[in-house]
Amino acid sequence: MSMRFTLDLSHHPWTRDKSHSAPRRMLATAHAADAAGIDAIWASEDPEGWDAFAILSAIAAVTQSAALGTSVTSPYPRHPNMLAASVATLDRLSGGRAVLGLGRGQPEWHGKALGVEIGDPLAALRETIDLLRAWERPPHRASSPPDGHFAVRNWERATHPTQERVPILLAAAGPKATALAAEVCDGVIFNLMTSPRVLRDVVPRVRSAAAATGRNSDALWFVLRSTATIVASPETERAALDRGKHHLALVATLPGMHRLYDVDGFDVPALLAEIRAVMRTEGTLAAGGGFPALRRAGDLPAARAMIPDDLIRDLGIIGTLPEVQARLRTLGQLGVTHVGLAPPPEPTSPEAWRSLLTALRA
Repeated sequence: MSMRFTLDLSHHPWTRDKSHSAPRRMLATAHAADAAGIDAIWASEDPEGWDAFAILSAIAAVTQSAALGTSVTSPYPRHPNMLAASVATLDRLSGGRAVLGLGRGQPEWHGKALGVEIGDPLAALRETIDLLRAWERPPHRASSPPDGHFAVRNWERATHPTQERVPILLAAAGPKATALAAEVCDGVIFNLMTSPRVLRDVVPRVRSAAAATGRNSDALWFVLRSTATIVASPETERAALDRGKHHLALVATLPGMHRLYDVDGFDVPALLAEIRAVMRTEGTLAAGGGFPALRRAGDLPAARAMIPDDLIRDLGIIGTLPEVQARLRTLGQLGVTHVGLAPPPEPTSPEAWRSLLTALRA
């Protein structure tokens, strides 16, 4: 599979939008990227943010060909029956372009702050996927196992996707989650700036495990949420490096995320431990605080100052056009199938997107 490119959308521009123009600009950007041939458009979903399926349904009306997926949602805020309804609705509205990116989310937020029963996250994910698959097929009835987390009892759904099988991608970091992805999912979503060393280990392991069950491992998706950024000036490089540092300070310090950032020449676990202390991550999570609370409690400028530029260069896809092209070739050799793109300077221009995609596909 040749490298495919994606547009990743998050609610963060909306939180800074004073003119209320961000929704229109987002739809215009999605329309332009789709018209130029972008392969997929993802909408992230954090508990304090927007509704990813509502966003993608709006985007479905202004696009024609790009796959539309969550990257990612969780069965804790969205019961599997509601997930099935949302996926079926999006798939019908988009003419069969829905993709479900699924993950456990942060248990502290769902359990401590939102009052959701957590149980075993991996078991809850497996049960959710099994229920969704059963609802896709006639007779469109599904039940939880006897000891299941959701206790669904022979529930029949009347609305189904256009696709016979909507792709389900699992956001996975640890070995148990990647094993589940290999067994029952259509691919893996790797968080922003997952290191090449991790990809070199996980991608072939998932392919091998999938093939051992008789599945077509060549059809799996391996989606890297890193954003390829072509540097046009020292200012654009500085901005890209600072965005990477911001991500490490907020996301890489969450429990279990450290395993994604294994880089030669850097003691990343020790660095993340120091950043975690500066950001007061553990105390904020223990109290059930989400990203807004983490930003208030932590010292983001101090955390960013602790992170070397070269670490972000190693983890990110940042550089001149030839440098980005070389990095993309390496990622393709590692088995990555989808990579995000930073929008061009004129994000609502199909011509600007077309020029960017042409350059990178070369």
